[in-house]
This record gives sequence, structure tokens and C-alpha cells, in this order.
Amino acid sequence: MRRADFSYSLPQDLIADRPLPSRGAGRLLALDGSSGAISDLQFRDFGTLLRQGDLLVLNDTRVLPARLHGRKESGGACELLLERILEGGRILAQARSSKGLRPGTKITLPANAVAVAIARHDDLWEFALDCAALPYFEAHGSIPLPPYVARPPDADDRERYQTVYATEPGAVAAPTAGLHFDREALDGLAGAGIAIERLTLHVGAGTFTPLRADDIDQHHMHAERIRVPASLVTAVEAARQRGGRVVAVGTTVVRALEAAALGGRLEACEGETDIFIRPGHRFRVIDALLTNFHLPESTLLVLVAAFAGRRHVLAAYHHAIAARYRFFSYGDAMFVTPDPAALAERDGRP
Repeated sequence: MRRADFSYSLPQDLIADRPLPSRGAGRLLALDGSSGAISDLQFRDFGTLLRQGDLLVLNDTRVLPARLHGRKESGGACELLLERILEGGRILAQARSSKGLRPGTKITLPANAVAVAIARHDDLWEFALDCAALPYFEAHGSIPLPPYVARPPDADDRERYQTVYATEPGAVAAPTAGLHFDREALDGLAGAGIAIERLTLHVGAGTFTPLRADDIDQHHMHAERIRVPASLVTAVEAARQRGGRVVAVGTTVVRALEAAALGGRLEACEGETDIFIRPGHRFRVIDALLTNFHLPESTLLVLVAAFAGRRHVLAAYHHAIAARYRFFSYGDAMFVTPDPAALAERDGRP
């Protein structure tokens, strides 16, 4: 398939650059992937789309204040966007600098911390910090809002660009489908017989990288760290046995679960994945997906199209534009059920 197969035109004023006053105040478009039928709902209706016995899977990663501004010895400005904290006081980061960097370049950061460029690794630079990275970024970094949010972050973003269940620090972008839930909503779902489990995928800045090759099969995904615990594997098996569905909250959950099942069955794992889910993928684990609206020609839109069918998904996007849904990270949500042809054969599938 071609990159242009996943394009659409979005009016600029439909990009949500701020969250709504409360987390659950948004709208919800429900798409039936088998028929293409669309329903316009409010996010507070989400629970009515679930069934007693379903399993809701969340990504508990926590967004780091990952952006820093510093100065090179030459006086030139340099911006660092943390991608990953490594061992031994080192980090991987995107670096923006007027004249570029070379190994040995020193960058003075807030509070007189120093980062020294070590080596370039594709689009990222490895740096050595003279202090402990995690507490330093927590104290001096700013929230890395997505590139399409045309404003600097403010105090509200520290809370709202973060899920209420975020516990594992390591992401530089939020798993945005989870931003719609407050604690009351999650408690209500649990009280209604919906099982809730967590995994971790630390979202990298590469999540915003568009498809670069015209042939999407030539696109190479960035690697992200994942952890799928044994307790979640057990919970998925239990959901299957009781006839419940596995409902992923966000594309990051989909990638983690499907990566952990590439061997044919879901297994606990901890490591990295660069899985690229595109049309032709047979989904082994998930049965439904809650997600936001994604950028044109993005790997996230391709994933949703692989699950529910490209034509159905693009028709739903065109409907959402006409109905003036809010798009992207701080925008509205979709609940998507699959095109049956996208599901792998598996025992106990509802």
C-alpha cells in the first residue's frame, strides 16, 4: 500500500491544542469494523460499549518532562528532547542546534548541568550527563507537547498530558487514549464487572514520525521499551474463558500486546519492540480498541486501518471532520471494533 492511501485533509481549527475542562467531557465516535456503521456518542457513554467480562488494558507509562534548552560552548542554542535514559549517566536524545553537533560538544543546561555529545545513532544523539538523569529532567525539563500543539506547555499540561494511572516514568509522549479517563470513570467500569490490567510501553518521540517511504512496507519503526507482565497474560486467558473481549486503550497497548504474541501466543516479555502493524496483520490478542484521531500518513492511522479496514476508518475520519470532532492528543476518541478478516484464529475468541 502507498503512503497516500492514508491521507486526509484536516482543517487547522479541528486540532485540539488544549484539553477540555474535565477529562471525560469529550466526544466518542464508535466504528463497527465489520459493517462500517458509525455512532456519535459522548465519552461518558464508553461503558455502554463494553460487556461484563471484558478486559480493559491500560498503558501505565508516565511522561517525563523531557525537553531542555541549553547553550553550546560557542554560544549557540541547543534543544534536547530526551528519548531514553541509558546506564552510566548517559541518555539518548533528539538534538536541535543551529550548526549541528559533533562528538565532544559540550552543552550547558539549566542549573549549570553539562551534557557532552558522545555519538550519533541515526536520528538520535547519545550524551553523557554530569548528574543523575531522571531527577534532573523531573526538576528542570518541560513537558514535550506534540509538534502540532502550537503553544508552549503550561502548568496544566503537567497534569493533563498524563493519564491518571501513570506510574512508570519513561515516555516522552502520552498514551493519549487514556487521557479521557478520570479515577471515577475507571472505578465505575470496575464496579460494572470490567476487568482492568496494565502493561508498559514507553512512548518515544518517534511516534510522531510520519511515513517517509511511498511504499509503506519500506517504513522502519522506532524501537520502544515494553513490559507485558505474566499477570496480564493470565488475565487475557481468563477473559477468553469467560467469553470477554480484550479491549486495548490506545495504539501503544495494541503494539505491546501484538508484539508479545508474535510467536503465536501471548507471552510475558520485557524488552523492546519495533513492530509496525499495517494492513495484512492478523491480530492475535485484541478484540476492540479505544483510540484518538491520528495524523494523516502516520503509522498510528495505519494501525487503526489494519484493525478496522482502511475504507471504514477513512470514512469515519471524514464523518468526524464534517461533525467537527476534535483531533489528536487532546482531542476526542474513537471506539473501534475489528474487521473480522483482521483477526487471527484463536481459541476462545468472542
